[in-house]
Amino acid sequence: MADLTRRSVLGVTGLAALGTGLSWDRLTGRDVPGRDGNALTVAILGTAADAASRQALLDAFREAHPDIPVRLQAVQGQDWTQFFTKILTMVAAGTPPDVCLIATEGAQLFADRLAHPLDEFVSRDAADLQDYFDDVHPSLVESFMYQGSLFMLPADFNAANVYYNAGALQRAGLERPADDWTVDDFVTVARAMRQGAGGSSFRPYFWTNRLWGGVVPWLYVHGTSFLRESRAGGGEWFWQKFYAGDPTASSRSGGYQWLEAGADDPAVLETFEFLRELTAEGLGSSPAQGGGNELVARFAEGVIGMTPAGGFWAQGLADGGMGPDDFDVTFFPRARTQRHQFGSAGYAVMRTSQRKDEAWEWIKFCSSRRGMELSFPEPTTTPARRSLVNEAFYAGTGQKHWSVFYDTLDRFPDTGPIPAPPQQAAVETALVKNVLAAVTAPAGGGVRDALGTMQRDLERALRNGSVN
Repeated sequence: MADLTRRSVLGVTGLAALGTGLSWDRLTGRDVPGRDGNALTVAILGTAADAASRQALLDAFREAHPDIPVRLQAVQGQDWTQFFTKILTMVAAGTPPDVCLIATEGAQLFADRLAHPLDEFVSRDAADLQDYFDDVHPSLVESFMYQGSLFMLPADFNAANVYYNAGALQRAGLERPADDWTVDDFVTVARAMRQGAGGSSFRPYFWTNRLWGGVVPWLYVHGTSFLRESRAGGGEWFWQKFYAGDPTASSRSGGYQWLEAGADDPAVLETFEFLRELTAEGLGSSPAQGGGNELVARFAEGVIGMTPAGGFWAQGLADGGMGPDDFDVTFFPRARTQRHQFGSAGYAVMRTSQRKDEAWEWIKFCSSRRGMELSFPEPTTTPARRSLVNEAFYAGTGQKHWSVFYDTLDRFPDTGPIPAPPQQAAVETALVKNVLAAVTAPAGGGVRDALGTMQRDLERALRNGSVN
């Protein structure tokens, strides 16, 4: 998102510990929460400055809908989980927003408990929306289906691709990895990068212990995940109407489901054994070392060779001083498959809203070509509309292989969303809590033992919404 994505939010520091409603719109009295009871309230993750960056979008919406006053409410949080918690607090306090920007991590939580399905609006305005669906990959839309209903229109997404430092690759005497490179090729590149760097501070591969871009991309290419994935029935009303000409429409569903823990899958053990060996050899960082907020600086300094990131990093690296010849991006390597992981985001209408029709007009406008161009003026994310992911969009960053971002969906049709059931917060805690123990376990049965604990914690998280 041009606002604050699930990844870029990791760079935000000094945020308030309590959910706040920092509204921004020329800072007039009517924009203070509660001053204008007639305004449509749109909650986003971020600060007042993030709300301010949407002024052009807000002005354009007002021009199109002068009868719908809108107030943007920036809710501060260090990550999406904290943001969702604060929205829940606002609901409990009787001051919920009308519209809420939601990432994949919270899509099913909101669909299950807080959001209003968009089915009636989508069906009513089908003629207006066909241009949008013609321009958006169906995998993104399916990720926002829940039990047969559609709850959000994808605004943007980011797949976990592999960024590489061009200088580190050149010092290793290597060319850009082939699109179909394998996990074995990845290890060969990492070893060559380390040899070419000649410094103890250099890490060929840096990764962090979180849901997006952590262990999940490696699980996906090994044909597995830490939760067992299935699909809900339903959704025919949507797929047969809006994607009738798409060859994958008949295989689409009423939404993803993650109903059972899957850490006991032998392929999960194989994945963690690979990561344990990568870490033990010094080719990859321990996932406990640092977070996403330090990645750009370390990558720009040349002490990181490769790292998982999405389209959001293009602008970040350019802002960090890297030129078009200093970095580039490729697909995640293949093991059993080359399935990628992605996360998306979109606006949800809250069930409690008394302005659902106005809320839908906001969502529909933001999904239009004009609305999306105003939402994403720079490559701080990957727009959901295919037509907007073009050479002109990345002209300022200059990387040669920007097409990788949308090609990930086209070339690897099994690419899927982050595993995020309604119990996502507890599930992520159970995963993150046990990753380090598994990756740093001693050779032998250490990884298996750590995954046994992970399986137990995941089962509890799915059953109780807590790892306790």
